[in-house]
Amino acid sequence: MTGDDNLNFEHIPVLLEEVVEGLKIAENGIYVDGTLGGAGHSTEILKMLKYGKLVGIDQDLNAISKAKMELEKFEDKVIIIHDNFINLDSVLDKLGIEKVDGILFDLGVSSHQLDEGERGFSYQTDAMLDMRMDTTQSTSAWDVVNKYSESELEKILWEFGEERWAKRIAEFIVLERKTGPINTTFDLVSVIKKAIPKGARQTGHHPAKKTFQAIRIEVNRELDILKEAVIKANRRLKSGGRICVITFHSLEDRIVKDTFKELNQDCICPKEFPVCMCDKKRELKIITRKPILPSKEEIENNPRSRSAKLRIGEKV
Repeated sequence: MTGDDNLNFEHIPVLLEEVVEGLKIAENGIYVDGTLGGAGHSTEILKMLKYGKLVGIDQDLNAISKAKMELEKFEDKVIIIHDNFINLDSVLDKLGIEKVDGILFDLGVSSHQLDEGERGFSYQTDAMLDMRMDTTQSTSAWDVVNKYSESELEKILWEFGEERWAKRIAEFIVLERKTGPINTTFDLVSVIKKAIPKGARQTGHHPAKKTFQAIRIEVNRELDILKEAVIKANRRLKSGGRICVITFHSLEDRIVKDTFKELNQDCICPKEFPVCMCDKKRELKIITRKPILPSKEEIENNPRSRSAKLRIGEKV
């Protein structure tokens, strides 16, 4: 696939109306799309801005190039930055922006990354093991699969993939490495299929799904940075500003839910303390007690939206 082909992907934004409504767009506001992707959400936000600005951040260079094309007509209102949303503070500081009116994080692998077979995200396409969202970083899926110890592999497969066969898969990977490196996605799929008993492979999702999820999360440090990113984002919001986070699996959603809950608390002192000693103040109002899910119609039109959950908070 050529560089131009990589930009010809169709992006279908998930929970679009719900996000735009959740952000409470003001025509003169400043907004951050921390996961710019194909710019679907950003396009709708920009349409509603008259004098405002949107800062779009993405760690994927293909997404940056695509977004620049898609948002060309809004060039006076949009600033596009190649970075990771964990670096939100430095991005806004460099732009001289202290506070913003709304922030969006749309997590997980975008459709175009799955569709670009050579990126190594998909167990359905044979490619070199890569899975880097930011292709300028050094650690790839190949490094995880071929260099991690058996115990390290078991740990990430269990914690990040919730894979019940984590121990066996880790054992089989290390065993396979003794005959030579595991270089491609199909090489890894083959090892996983050997590790999981035949009866277990015949039910449910693809046998490699959870392992690929776990390795992708490890390569991109997705869960490591999520809680910190949400806390940072909330601190950059103006009073009344909104944060919207779309997650695609239970591990992400749990982190967002728990972080929102933590930011929503006033005092975290032990109950036996007669007076508050921690001085913690409530920083976030939870708008969505339960996550917003895609409608049946949206799932029919975009099956990849099926597992999406949207949580919204408001800066106190």
